[in-house]
Amino acid sequence: MFRAEIKVMLKKGVLDPQGGAVERSLHALEYDNVSQVRVGKYMELTLDAADREAAKQQVREMCERLLANPVIEDYTFDLVEV
Repeated sequence: MFRAEIKVMLKKGVLDPQGGAVERSLHALEYDNVSQVRVGKYMELTLDAADREAAKQQVREMCERLLANPVIEDYTFDLVEV
């Protein structure tokens, strides 16, 4: 059994309006030293796989097919044996 910890972020150069809104709000709260805010997604899932390589392949497929939009998003993940 493995727990996949997946992080999905917009690619550099892709406009992030949510990140911009958060940055403006932080500045309004007088956190003026904050810049370049990017907002993404974090997901955890548990999967039963034969071994680490099989788990990696399955998580990659899930990210490419559903969890991330590879046109505008990048993803990374870590696997933890549970």
